[in-house]
Amino acid sequence: MEVGIVGLPTVGKTSLLAALAGSAAAHSGGGGQKPNLAVAPIPDPRLALLAEHIRPKKVVQATLQLVDVPGLHHSGGDGKSTANAFLSHVRQVDAICHVVRCFDDPMVPHVSGSVNPARDIDAIDSELVLADLAVVEPAIDKAARAARANDRDAKMRLAVLERALPILNEGRPLRSVGDWSPEDHHVMKGYGLITAKPVMYVANVGEDDLAGESAHAATVRSVAESSGAEFVALCAKLEAELSEFDEAGRKEMLESLGLSEPAIGPFARTLLRLLGLAYFYTAGEKEVRAWIIQQGATAPEAAGSIHSDIQRGFIRAECYSVDDLVLYRSEKAIREAGKLRSEGKSYVMQDGDVVHFLFNV
Repeated sequence: MEVGIVGLPTVGKTSLLAALAGSAAAHSGGGGQKPNLAVAPIPDPRLALLAEHIRPKKVVQATLQLVDVPGLHHSGGDGKSTANAFLSHVRQVDAICHVVRCFDDPMVPHVSGSVNPARDIDAIDSELVLADLAVVEPAIDKAARAARANDRDAKMRLAVLERALPILNEGRPLRSVGDWSPEDHHVMKGYGLITAKPVMYVANVGEDDLAGESAHAATVRSVAESSGAEFVALCAKLEAELSEFDEAGRKEMLESLGLSEPAIGPFARTLLRLLGLAYFYTAGEKEVRAWIIQQGATAPEAAGSIHSDIQRGFIRAECYSVDDLVLYRSEKAIREAGKLRSEGKSYVMQDGDVVHFLFNV
């Protein structure tokens, strides 16, 4: 799955990508209208707890695919081509991370002058709504013609499109309506409708507002709540600086700021929730590893994310929780306490399960 990081120029997208994936990765796309691409490890306190008790030779974090989409400009002769490039990249991602500048810094001039989160959000969101309208309006005519020929799929598409049109005409994103069915979402995904994608607004705050309590951040939070989106406040500049420290230096800096962990941790976990994803872990002396699966995945499906042979030959899954390991301090003690669960093919994986898969091929 890919997450697209969007926003106007100079809002801090590149700093955020640097914080997530390292400064080198944040420049891998080549600039201009080309997106920057990166694979970002996901900070995970539970993985650290597993490693602390099991002492493996290797620890492997789960990762997210990130796309830093080129900024949308509203001036200049190439405005239309810039917008088209922006929209083509956004259509391809699974979720959108919309970065909004919420800090004043005379050293970083803003593309539109003064800092105004409501205006900046509207600049991006209006473009996305108009892009969806440009798809929906002609699609309705085509679906209606097919529906008159008693095409069952066309009738379903037409119903979704006709419901979407007035929402978009009101300038609202499709995600602001919360009762779309999975079938409706399948139709909208087929048309590449951008405003149906899950969104997280990121209030990029200054170092004097790390909790996101300013009026600017409150504006972003209000927009997120009213449109069915997630919200996170962080200081991308600070997070990028923290990412360059070793573990000891990062801990010391966090303590000086009164923080328990970098904001990138909650940010990444919110993205996983936004995408409908969950963690499970495999753990042994050689390696402790975090894996990502869709929420609601069964044990054999989780096994398949490791290797198709394990899914095909699945026998059962032996599971325990990270909390069990913290309490009993070893897998042997968990087993002796009767806390090791044996789950079959119908078991739905729970977020944070630690699993040994038994299989035969």
